[in-house]
Amino acid sequence: MRNNEEKMRQHVCILVSFAPSLVNFRGPLIRKMLALGIKVTALAPDFDEEVRTTLTAWGATCQDIALSRRGLNPIADLATMRQLRSILKGLQPDLLLTYTIKPNIWGAFAAASAGVRSVGSVTGLGYMFSKDASAGLNTRLVQWVGRTLYARAIRHNWRVVFQNSDDLEDFIAAGCLANKDKARLVNGSGVDMEHYAVAPLPDEPVFLMISRLLGEKGVREYAEAALIVKDRLPNAEFHLVGFMDDGLDAISQDELDGWIAGGLKYLGPKADVRPCLTDSNIYVLPSYREGTPRSVLEAMAMGRAIITTDAPGCRETVRNAETGFLVPVRDIKTLANRMNQLAMDKPLRDQMGAASLDYARAKYEVNKVNDALLDHLELRT
Repeated sequence: MRNNEEKMRQHVCILVSFAPSLVNFRGPLIRKMLALGIKVTALAPDFDEEVRTTLTAWGATCQDIALSRRGLNPIADLATMRQLRSILKGLQPDLLLTYTIKPNIWGAFAAASAGVRSVGSVTGLGYMFSKDASAGLNTRLVQWVGRTLYARAIRHNWRVVFQNSDDLEDFIAAGCLANKDKARLVNGSGVDMEHYAVAPLPDEPVFLMISRLLGEKGVREYAEAALIVKDRLPNAEFHLVGFMDDGLDAISQDELDGWIAGGLKYLGPKADVRPCLTDSNIYVLPSYREGTPRSVLEAMAMGRAIITTDAPGCRETVRNAETGFLVPVRDIKTLANRMNQLAMDKPLRDQMGAASLDYARAKYEVNKVNDALLDHLELRT
């Protein structure tokens, strides 16, 4: 009887390129699936003991795969696809759900050859879809190859999930999605309102940005604007949290040291950002483009006013002049002016923080978002 019941359970494999994201970003979704009686197998490279233990305690199964997040070795990528195909043929799940570029591409190819239905999740377009006119020949070649592979892989997906309409439209314009009927929209990955509980606001202005230290995240704009406001308002604080990165256009140690000398407080990477959010009252993300920025949702859930860019993925998270401010991409002057405005107006930043919390509850609460996704995946029947 037990074997028959096991065979009748729906089985979903989730493929990611960074194992900790299965807990940090996909955790509520995985727990929701398990609570519905769905069998979950997590596929990722380099599981550490903490992630493996957490997922196993929830009731999921973990399986390592050889997947390089950033490598451009086609032989290694083809080996990854063959390994995935072998795993999927053995498991024969009802669905493969993938996140980010490499898992989306190679997961779609592997699932198709294994006879498994797949869904790709586009959590942002990244450098592969960048329209930077100054990009070199090698970068443009990598972009062309990536977009070509994406277009071919997507043909094999049953559905493709996007986090904002701009990404969907740009995906179509780039020729990567021929069948629009496959597309579904969700409000990011949602935010756990209980985990990121609202916290009292400091009296003095404290700004915070959480991000990998990359140029495309707007770190330079934040730091330069912070130094401008610091010169006007010496009592204001400006905090930066995140990993140093080795990607294209990464922030150098010399740049960071210069900002620190000017008054920026670099707090390093943090496994738990809630204390940093508690210590702040204005959250800033001047990113050039996002899927749906998770850090903004966390700040909203904790009742912080938001300043972010009028850019894809970012603009959806703010009701301009109500929950915060939208500023143009790469516009340090406007960013500094808006930061200065909120620093000098406590009633306004408190009011925007409360409105931001209400907006998070209405649009981004994680159970609402996951219920919508499960409906798209037809996993709640």
